[in-house]
Amino acid sequence: METNLKEKSRKLEAVLWSIALPGFGQLLNKKYVKGLTLMILEFLINVMGNFNQIIILSFHLKIEEAIEQTNYMWLMFYPCLYFFGIWDAYKDAGGGKKPFAYLPLVFSAYFVTLGLIFSPIFKVFGQLIGPMWLPMLSLPIGLAVGGIIRWILLKFIYRNQTNST
Repeated sequence: METNLKEKSRKLEAVLWSIALPGFGQLLNKKYVKGLTLMILEFLINVMGNFNQIIILSFHLKIEEAIEQTNYMWLMFYPCLYFFGIWDAYKDAGGGKKPFAYLPLVFSAYFVTLGLIFSPIFKVFGQLIGPMWLPMLSLPIGLAVGGIIRWILLKFIYRNQTNST
């Protein structure tokens, strides 16, 4: 029981550090080259995409200014890097062994990227959501779609395996 708890704790720790900053989970897992590479890429994309400025402006509800500051060509790399970093740290910590376990994070990266793409034009009740909030609101949709596709694939494969035996 204690070993199982330690394993779960290790996986959660890697995921939470990766959420804080891509590469931290890899450093925790002693994957130094990969961790430093992810950190350098995160820093580069963050600076070139003006992400910190976008976050500050978004929290101050200056959405139009945040949109003007956004370098979409750089920032579109961020969701894939971010979710890959989380998944990779989780996997290196011993997680992700179930079939298609990666799908919710992959689809999260897709939907967050779509949220970023549509952020300068997508309005809710006449208000722009912006390049930080719309991608964040897209995350649960990506998790759900990935989870549903995973569920369908597992049901389909299970049905085919039981029919072929």
